[in-house]
Amino acid sequence: MSHTVTGIAVGAVLALSWITLGFWAFLFVAVAMALGALVARIIDGKLDLRTLADAFRGKRSSS
Repeated sequence: MSHTVTGIAVGAVLALSWITLGFWAFLFVAVAMALGALVARIIDGKLDLRTLADAFRGKRSSS
């Protein structure tokens, strides 16, 4: 599945949740989707938690 199709699907889910359930449900769905994407990237090995923690602490990488 291409990134465009995925983006369209995510946008449709968010729009429908806002229309049918209201703003707070939309916000909850958006946060849940973001957390799901974060967990998926960690599991796939595409996100290093140490690097992420260092970025939040203000440390810079040597590269």
